[in-house]
Amino acid sequence: MERIDLPAVGPTDLPISLLEMGCSGRFELITHPHPNDQPLPPQSSLPHGLPPTSVSLETEVEKRFLRNPAWLPIHDTDAAFHRFLKLAERDVHIDSLLHCALSPLHSGISVVRDPTTGMLLDFTEVLLGDTGISAKNSMSLQRPPNPNPSESLRGSNTNYPFLPGGMEELTLEQIKKKSELEEDIDFEKELLTVPPGLKVGMDFSDKDAKTTKGEINLLSLLSTFDDIIDSQPEAEEKEKGHGSGNAPKLPRTNSLEDLGIKDSPSTPGTTSTEKKDGGTTKPTGDQEEKKRWAIPINITSPCDDFYKRIPNPAFKVLFVLYFYDIIILISYWLEAHESVFVAAHTSAGKTVVAEYAIALSQKHMTRTIYTSPIKALSNQKFRDFKTTFGDVGLLTGDVQLSPEASCLIMTTEILRSMLYNGSEVIRDLEWVIFDEVHYINDAERGVVWEEVLIMLPDHVSIILLSATVPNAVEFSEWIGRIKKKHIYVISTAKRPVPLEHYLYTGNSTKTQKEMFLLLDPTGNFQTKGYYAAIDAKKERTSKHTQSFGTKNPSQNTTPSQDRAVWLSLLHFLSQRQQTPVVAFTFSRTRCDDNARSLASMDLTSSVEKSEIHSFFQKSLRRLRGGDRQLPQILLIRDLLKRGIGVHHSGILPIMKEVIEMLFSRGLVKVLFATETFAMGVNMPARTVVFDSIRKHDGTGFRNLLPGEYIQMAGRAGRRGLDATGTVIILCKSGVHDMGDLNVMMLGKPTVLQSQFRLTYTMILNLLRVEALRVTDMMRRSFSESHRDTQAHEQQIGQLKQTLSSLPPLDTEGQLSDLLPYYYTVTELRLTAEALQCAVLGSVNGLKALSVGRVVVVNNKQHFNALGVILQVSSDSVNRTFIALIICEKGNEEGIGDSPKGSAFPHLYNTALFTPEGPCSHTVQKLKLQDVSAITVKTLKVIPDRIIDNYNKRQQLRFRLDPPGQAISTATQELLRLAEANPGGMMTLDPVNDFQLKSVDVVEGTMRLRVLQDSLKDFSCIHSPTFSEQFLRVQERMSVQEELDKLLFLISDQSLSLLPEYHQRIKVLQSLQYVDSSGAVQLKGRVASQISSHELLLTELLFENALSPLAPEESAALLSCLVFQQKTQVEPHITNTLKEGIERVLAVAQRIGELQRDCGITQTAEEYVGQFKFGLTEVAYCWARGMPFAEIAQLTDVQEGTVVRCVQRLDEVLKEVRQAARIVGDSVLGSKMEKASLAIRRDIVFTASLYTH
Repeated sequence: MERIDLPAVGPTDLPISLLEMGCSGRFELITHPHPNDQPLPPQSSLPHGLPPTSVSLETEVEKRFLRNPAWLPIHDTDAAFHRFLKLAERDVHIDSLLHCALSPLHSGISVVRDPTTGMLLDFTEVLLGDTGISAKNSMSLQRPPNPNPSESLRGSNTNYPFLPGGMEELTLEQIKKKSELEEDIDFEKELLTVPPGLKVGMDFSDKDAKTTKGEINLLSLLSTFDDIIDSQPEAEEKEKGHGSGNAPKLPRTNSLEDLGIKDSPSTPGTTSTEKKDGGTTKPTGDQEEKKRWAIPINITSPCDDFYKRIPNPAFKVLFVLYFYDIIILISYWLEAHESVFVAAHTSAGKTVVAEYAIALSQKHMTRTIYTSPIKALSNQKFRDFKTTFGDVGLLTGDVQLSPEASCLIMTTEILRSMLYNGSEVIRDLEWVIFDEVHYINDAERGVVWEEVLIMLPDHVSIILLSATVPNAVEFSEWIGRIKKKHIYVISTAKRPVPLEHYLYTGNSTKTQKEMFLLLDPTGNFQTKGYYAAIDAKKERTSKHTQSFGTKNPSQNTTPSQDRAVWLSLLHFLSQRQQTPVVAFTFSRTRCDDNARSLASMDLTSSVEKSEIHSFFQKSLRRLRGGDRQLPQILLIRDLLKRGIGVHHSGILPIMKEVIEMLFSRGLVKVLFATETFAMGVNMPARTVVFDSIRKHDGTGFRNLLPGEYIQMAGRAGRRGLDATGTVIILCKSGVHDMGDLNVMMLGKPTVLQSQFRLTYTMILNLLRVEALRVTDMMRRSFSESHRDTQAHEQQIGQLKQTLSSLPPLDTEGQLSDLLPYYYTVTELRLTAEALQCAVLGSVNGLKALSVGRVVVVNNKQHFNALGVILQVSSDSVNRTFIALIICEKGNEEGIGDSPKGSAFPHLYNTALFTPEGPCSHTVQKLKLQDVSAITVKTLKVIPDRIIDNYNKRQQLRFRLDPPGQAISTATQELLRLAEANPGGMMTLDPVNDFQLKSVDVVEGTMRLRVLQDSLKDFSCIHSPTFSEQFLRVQERMSVQEELDKLLFLISDQSLSLLPEYHQRIKVLQSLQYVDSSGAVQLKGRVASQISSHELLLTELLFENALSPLAPEESAALLSCLVFQQKTQVEPHITNTLKEGIERVLAVAQRIGELQRDCGITQTAEEYVGQFKFGLTEVAYCWARGMPFAEIAQLTDVQEGTVVRCVQRLDEVLKEVRQAARIVGDSVLGSKMEKASLAIRRDIVFTASLYTH
C-alpha cells in the first residue's frame, strides 16, 4: 500500500483525525487542534501489528535506558547521551524545587455560646495540640487513625506502638539532659558534611565568604523576655501595697506540671509532691508508708449494697454460684473500671468475671480482648461467648472471624503483634482479659505474657484469671507498679465441689472394691486408708508368692496387668454411677493402648449410640470422602460408640473437638487424656483417675508437682450436679510413698515465676521506636520486680540531703593529699580483707589457727594487740576462736576509747601494742575478721586452766584474786614478744607459708606490700588534725558509697539481662540488622516481623536460598522450623531439597558460631540441633496434592502432630511472604502464596466445629 502525503491544513479545514483502537477495526474521531497547525496523520494505539508483550512503553524505556547501561556505545558516548536526552526531553520548572507540602494548621476556630440559651456569641481561636503527628512518628493516642483499613486491625510494621501505661513521656529536663554519647557541637564550625549511614557527603561551606559572629543570641532574647514577664508582677505588687508583701513567689520552671497545676492546691505549710503513679498528692515524711499497688480483697465481707450502688448492672448472673458473693464483689470493682486478679480453683466460675467485663464494654460501646494460651481454648470461648453476647470475633493464626466485633478472642501472641504494630483496635480497648495466667510459667511462651502486660496502654484495664497460686499478691504488685494502677486481688482456695482422694489397689472382679480414702473433703490426710491400701497390696503379693514363688517386684506393669486394673476399676465406677471419668495418662502411646485394651467394654445404651453416630456423621460431612476413611477416624468412631474416648496431641483436631463435644454432653463415659486436657478446657467430670503420678518433663521422670496435680484433679466434680468429686490414684505395681503423696496433694502450688528473656524480634521492634528502649522493657519485667525504684529514689534524696549537710573537708596545706590517702587506705583494707578470706578459707590457714598460735588482734577494743588462741569452734561456717589477749590495766572490759580504731590505723601502723602501765589480760571470743595477722610464733599454753581461771575470776567473790600460773606465764610471754618486736612481728606469708599459689593471692600479696610502702609518703598523716579530718572523710565517703550503690541499683547497669542484651546487639550489628548507632536497617525490619527463628529466616531470604526452589520445595524446607519431635523414619527427598537442607544447616551453623563468638552461651551445635527435617517429605508431598491417608503412611509421626505442624507451617509461609514484600521480591512473595494455597486444603484446614 502506497504512502499518501496529505496536503497542509488550510484555513477552512477542520482539525480532524482518526485514531485506530487496537486490532478490532474500531476507530475514534479526534477533533482537538494540533499544535503548530501541522496536518494530522492517521494515528493508532498500537505501534505495529499485534499488542506488545511488555508491560508498558514506560517500563520498556526505563529498563532499556535507565537500568541497563549496555546500550551505550564504547566510543562517542557524548553523542549517544545527547540522543537519549532528546528521547527523554522534558520541560524544566525551577519553581517546583521550591514547592513544599503545607504544614498542618496549629489553631482552629471554637464557638462561644451562651451557657443558658445556647445562642452563638462569638468565635475564638484555640491552639491545637499534637498537630503533624501520625502513626509513623508518634506514640500518642491523639494521632489520627490509620486511613488504610487493611492495617487498622493488625497494624503495620512501620507504625509506632501506643505509649505503654506506666511509661512516662520524657520531661523537658530529661530532653535537655545530655547522654554519654552526646557532646557540645559548635553549629558554625563542627557541622557534619557526611550524613550518618552514608559514605560520601557534600561540603556546603563557602570558601570565599568570611564567617561573622552572630550579633544576636536567641537565649539572651528569651531571658530578656522572661525578665519583662517577671517585672509585671513586681510592678503590680507595688501598686497593691502591703497586703501582698508576704505572698510566696512561684518558682520559675520549665513545665506546668512542675507547678502542680493539675493537682488541687495544698494547704499552706503542707508539702506535697506529685506522685508518679497518678495525679494525686502524697505527704512526705517519716510517717509515709510504702505505696501498695496490690490490694487483697477480704472475701468474707461481701458487698451487700451492690444493687443499691449499681442499680442497673451490665450483666446479671443467672445462676446461684458457690462464689456468688465474690463475683458480686468483683463486679463492683469492674464497674469502677479497676483491674482485678482472680485466683481460684477450676470450675469456680471465673469465666463470669470475663463475661461481666464483656457486657460492660458493650454497654460502654468499647471493646474487649480475651486472650488464651492455646488455640483450642480460643475456639471454645468463641462458641460460648457467641451464644451469650452475639457480637464476638475470633483472631488466630489461620482464622479471622468478625474482626470488627466488640469482643475479640485471640491468642496472646497476636495481641503482642497488634501492640507492637500500633493496631487501631487498641484505641477503643477497655478491657484485656488474660485467661490461665499461670501459663506465664511456660519456659517457651511465658515471655509473651510479660511483654503484653508491659506494652498495654494506660487506658486499658486488666483482668487476670488464674488457678490458685501462692504469690498472687506479689505478681499483682509487680503489675500495679509497672502500670501505675491498683490491682485488686481476689484469691480463694475453696472449691465449689469438694474432692475426695482415693488409692485404688484392685485388679480383678474379687478386688474391684479395694478403694481407700486418702484425703477427705476437708483436706485431712488419712494415714489409716494409706496403711489399709498397703495391707491389701501386701496380702495379694504374699498369696502370689505362695503360689508362684518369690519374684523381684517391678515398677513397670505388663499390658495385660494394666487391662485387668482398668476393667475392674471401670466396672466398679459404672456400678456406682461415677461416670464420666477422665483418666490422665502421661503418655500418648499408653492412652491409645489403654483405650484399645477395653474392646470388651461397652458403656453406652442404644439411644446414646444412635446420638453418637448421628453427631459423628454430621461432623464428618465437612471432610472429603477419602479423609473420612482414615484409620484413626475409624478407630475413634468404634471407641466412641462404646463410650470411650482418647484426647492427646496426636489426635486429629476435628476428632478432638468431636470427643470434647460428646464428653460435654455426657456421651463419652471414659476419656483417656494427657495433661493438656486439663489446661483451660472446661470439661468437668464426675471422677478423675491418675494412671501414674510420675511424668517425663523433657529431661527425665519426676513426680507430679502440687500445681499440676491440683489442676488435673480439679476436673473432678461438676458444679450443681455432684456433691463431691472423686479423685483416684491407681496403685498398679505398688502403693506410692506416703511422703510423695502428701507433698503432691497438700504441697503449695507452683509460684508464678518470670520466664522473661530477650528475643531478637523484641529487640528490633523496640529499637525502631525512638521513645522505647529495650532496657525499659527489661526493667519492667517480672524478673526485676525486686527493684523498688521508688523507694531507692526516696533514699537517694535523703542521702543527698545528708551529704549536703556534712561539714566541708579541709584539704589545704598538709591535708592536700587526704583524699588520695583515703582511697589508698580503702584499697589496702579491701586487699587485706580479700587475702585474709583466702588464707582463713584455706586448709593450711585453718591448721595454722590452732591452739597456741600467736595472732595480732584488731577490733573496737584492741589495736595491734598480741593474743594466743586457746580454743577453736567446730562450726565451719561461722568459725570463732577463744583467745587470751594482752591489754592495759583497767581496759579488760573494753571501756577505754579507741579514737583511731575507725581510721584503720593497723593498716599503716604495724607497731605492736605495749601497755603504758601494768599489763593486764582478757579472754575473748574472736571472729575471723578480728584476726588481722597470723604470726610465726606459737606458745605452749594450757587452755582449759586459763579459761577456767579467767571465768572463775569474773565472779564477784573471786574478782580480786590474782591470776593463775598458766595465765601469768602466757601473758608475760606475749608481753615479752611485743616488747622484743615493737615495729611488728613476722607474719606467715600467704604464698610462701600457706602455699596459696592462685593468681589473685599472689597479685594481692604484691599489691599489699606496694600499698603499705606508699602510705609512708603521704604528708597528711603528719597534720595535727589528721584524725579528725580523716573521720570526716570517712563519714562523707561512706554516705557517698551508699549513694553510689543506690544510683547503680536504679541504673541500667544493674539489670541482670544487660550483658546478654549487649551480646545480642553485637550479633545484630555483625549481621547488619542494625547499624552502629542502633538504627534498624532493612534486614532488621524484615526480622522484626518474624515470630520465631527470625535470624535464620532472614538470612535465607537475603541469600536468595528460597528463590530457586519450587513452592512445594520451599514449604518442605521451611518445615524444619515447626517440627520439634524425633522420628525414626528417614525421609526420601529430591536432590534439590537435599541441597536446600545443606544450605539451611550451613547458615544455621554460621549464625550459631557468630552468637558464640559474641558471648551468647548457646553453642553452635545446640542452635543447629533445634532444626529437624523429619517432616520434609510429608510437607513436600502434601503441597503436591497427595491425599492425607497416603501422607500418614510416610512417617511414624501421629496424625494430629502432622496437622498441627502443617498449620504452623502456613503461618511461617505467610510471614515469609510478608517479608518478601518488605524486601520487594514479588516473585518470592507469589511463590510463598502458592505454597500456602497448596497446603491449605482438606482435613488439615477443616474449619473448627466450635466456629461453624
